[in-house]
Amino acid sequence: MAKLYVVATPIGNLLDISLRALRILKEADLILSEDTRITKKLLERYNISKPTVSYHQYSRLSKVSYILSQLKRGKNLALVSDAGTPGISDPGSKLIEEAVKKLGNQVEIIPIPGPSAITTALSISGFPADKFLFLGFPPSKKKRNKFFEEVVNSKYTVVFYESPHRILKTLEEFNVILNVSEESLRKQLVLCRELTKKFEIIYRGDIKETINQLKEDKIRGEFVVIVGRK
Repeated sequence: MAKLYVVATPIGNLLDISLRALRILKEADLILSEDTRITKKLLERYNISKPTVSYHQYSRLSKVSYILSQLKRGKNLALVSDAGTPGISDPGSKLIEEAVKKLGNQVEIIPIPGPSAITTALSISGFPADKFLFLGFPPSKKKRNKFFEEVVNSKYTVVFYESPHRILKTLEEFNVILNVSEESLRKQLVLCRELTKKFEIIYRGDIKETINQLKEDKIRGEFVVIVGRK
């Protein structure tokens, strides 16, 4: 039976990869990469020479068909994202869905656990994480207010992602919603930037404090935003 391995890779520091993940990448017939250039750096670091094929959110149906055909032929494939665990706010989830739907018991889908920006950030947040709500990236245009209202009203700790280009805009819009709801003085945030990388930094405080901290710093890299529960 063909195997599709869903392999977690480092979110920054290339040392954060498991021995099992390295073994799977060495043994796989083909590695499916969100960006083959990024995956190549990881493979070169560990002297792994395997063919790679790009699979990302813009991949056409023909690419999915090709991947499924490889599994039908009995090939063992390893799916990786640019960073972290595939399928979590990541196009890999669609491929896995198609494999389950169209191949059924012809393929075994095996998780190879490892780094995830969500759990890495939660682990140092100091907020309760027995239950939490993960919301991915905020909408870029429509339904942004609804998104922030959901964050404000959640009875659980909330985690979401944001890009360096939009982080200040997002926090300022979030601040408006907080002030309207009179939650601004009680909501505490943790912002994690460049986790596990050279310029890793953690910002803590209420919404206004974190906005001021960001404005005083050079904004770079992806952010994980954690908002304390109501």
